[in-house]
Amino acid sequence: MGRGADGVPTDVHLSFVRSLFGNRGTLFTGMVVHILSYGIVFEKTGSIFYLYLSAVLVGIFSYRLYWFRRFDGIDKTRLTEAEIVHWETRYVYGAALTAAMLGIGSGYSILALDDAFASFICIAVTMASMVSIVGRNYGSKKAVNLQTLGCTLPIIIACLMTRDFYMAVMSVMLVPFGLTTRAMANGVREFLYENVIGRRETAVIAERFDTALNNMPHGLMMLDRSNRIQVINRKACELLQLGDKDALKDSDLDIVLRFGGRQAFMDGSMPGLIQRQLKQLIDGTLSRALIQFGGDLYLEFSASQRGDGSVVLIFEDVSGRIGAEQKILHMVRFDSLTGLPNRDYFTNLLQDHLETRDRQSTVGFMVLDVDEFKHVNDMRGHVTGDKLLCTIAARLSAVAAKHAIAGRLMGDHFVLFFPNDDGRPDLDLQIRQMHAKLQDVYTVDDLTFHVSMSGGYVVLDSRDLRMEEWQIKADLALFEAKSRGKGMIAGFEQEMDARYVESQKLKSALREAVEKDDLHVVYQPMYRPDGSQIECCEALARWVHPEKGQIPPNVFIQMAEDMGVVSDITRFVLNQACRDCASWPDNVAVSVNLSVQDLRDANIITVVSGALAAAGLSPSRLHLEVTESCLMDEPVTVRAILSELRGRGITIAIDDFGTGFSSLSYLDTLPLDVVKIDRAFVRNIGEDARRLKLLRGIVHLSRELGLKIVVEGVETLDQLALINKYECSDLVQGYVFSTPVSNQAIMTLLAGLAKRTASRKRKVVVH
Repeated sequence: MGRGADGVPTDVHLSFVRSLFGNRGTLFTGMVVHILSYGIVFEKTGSIFYLYLSAVLVGIFSYRLYWFRRFDGIDKTRLTEAEIVHWETRYVYGAALTAAMLGIGSGYSILALDDAFASFICIAVTMASMVSIVGRNYGSKKAVNLQTLGCTLPIIIACLMTRDFYMAVMSVMLVPFGLTTRAMANGVREFLYENVIGRRETAVIAERFDTALNNMPHGLMMLDRSNRIQVINRKACELLQLGDKDALKDSDLDIVLRFGGRQAFMDGSMPGLIQRQLKQLIDGTLSRALIQFGGDLYLEFSASQRGDGSVVLIFEDVSGRIGAEQKILHMVRFDSLTGLPNRDYFTNLLQDHLETRDRQSTVGFMVLDVDEFKHVNDMRGHVTGDKLLCTIAARLSAVAAKHAIAGRLMGDHFVLFFPNDDGRPDLDLQIRQMHAKLQDVYTVDDLTFHVSMSGGYVVLDSRDLRMEEWQIKADLALFEAKSRGKGMIAGFEQEMDARYVESQKLKSALREAVEKDDLHVVYQPMYRPDGSQIECCEALARWVHPEKGQIPPNVFIQMAEDMGVVSDITRFVLNQACRDCASWPDNVAVSVNLSVQDLRDANIITVVSGALAAAGLSPSRLHLEVTESCLMDEPVTVRAILSELRGRGITIAIDDFGTGFSSLSYLDTLPLDVVKIDRAFVRNIGEDARRLKLLRGIVHLSRELGLKIVVEGVETLDQLALINKYECSDLVQGYVFSTPVSNQAIMTLLAGLAKRTASRKRKVVVH
């Protein structure tokens, strides 16, 4: 903004000049008084000089009136500093001439007229005009200075020219009077100037504050001690949908929020929680509060109390942050695949429910396991498996509805908590009915799955609930149900707990036996169909418990797999079998079974190589047997491991052939040398012609693929006769020849066969 020569801003200078051209009424009144006074003096004294002065005053008045009207007609907003100075100068001319005429008239009355009345009236009008300078001409220093000089200087000169001492003294007294008048006018101008500048600065600050207030990202409200809105910014109106902020001044906050904003509910009242939280903020009980407005708007308020009882509320939209926190919380609490509560959150829900329930009753827990779900993943892929789990979870949620809380433990395991709030005495029946509803046909991507679930549950008094115990009991019941078959359900019974404890003791003893190599190995020989020779012996692990005696292999091997120590047993059997085989005739091999866990790690290749090297046994004399379940678990890895072993000269056999899934497909795609046909195909072949045809078909197919045939489980001579008649086997393994025996017994059998062979050769030579 421009400034004048004396440093006054242009707009302030303009306002001062406009004040000069204002107050037309006082100007007109003064001019009439001046002319009338001089007319009276003329009438009283007859001095024509005053007629001339009156004429000059009329001319000056006309001059001033002309420029006043011209000033009214111009666009003052476009005036430059130079133009403002010109207008000020035009005013000063008229004002100075008027003052000079008054001073001259007073001085002339002192010198030329010998009339006290004439002198009095002239001096009185002149002094009155000087006083008016303060109120009318403060806006221009030039006008004040020239008018003061114009009024006083002629009087002072006239008094001095009279050569009268007292008149001279009076004239000297006019000097401080003139200076005082000038100082008063300047004081008024400076005071007004400072106020104008101060008001402008205040306006600038207010404008800046208002700009900052209305552009800040937070909502702000200032309330007086009566809860009335004194200040509110634009953001606050937007967040609360309050409309025009200017119309809210002095409005009661509660009324505004009830009827004018986002919280204008159908009943016209605010929710109790919001109202209570705002009240606590305003009275200082709370300093911060998170308040939900509507369905998806969250505002976080903070309050600041002021000394006069007013309060400042500042709030911001934290909906994005709350949404992100809720999303993270949902991810932490709920299973990402099925949307069901995960294990930890399920436990929290259960505990919260039990802590808040107002009555005691029986409650129930059920653990569900989807039968053969791994087969779905292996055959249809994990994407289809995941979709099936989601479909099952949706059905589970729908079936549970208001009766139970459902969750996902892990994998294909689900869990249900039955709070039984209505105290039903038939909770067992309710659990079993819900289990039955889940056994159904499920459709995923146009694929149909007949899903069965094994279930284990426990029913107990809510007062006896121990979170660390309920799942153990439900798991024990689930184990019992799975032992009975697919799709079965079992409730927990105390003897299950006893069996569990006994099982844990047995596992502990097995672990100790494995660590100390307290197992031993027996061998079941594989004979040629005519019984003339043993070509291979299958190594089988055996465990004799110090108290319980012989533990069946199907019991402790399964237990070892569950415990993760079956690979240690495999390593022990491999080392022992290779050492024993090294002591047998060179034409006899040994066969060792590999478990699923063995084939999950390529380290098995190192274990096998180490056992062969330590015993000094040729790889061609070692057979490794794998079951179809091994082939289904990570088939790419298993195929690579078996190919590596076979490439080193080791024979690979598939054991229990025909009891798994898609058996025929493995014969052509995997590195196999031997097919061991399961005993299920041998049983009743003498009575069931179809079973015999099936056996012969498998044998024919295997031989077409160049595979060697071993038939397991041959127990009777009739079965052996049929196998020999139709040439269904290259080797026979079963009780018809021998049960599993010790290494010493194998040595005896081999020696006996060698003697019989030698005897037959001598007889042939003799004949």
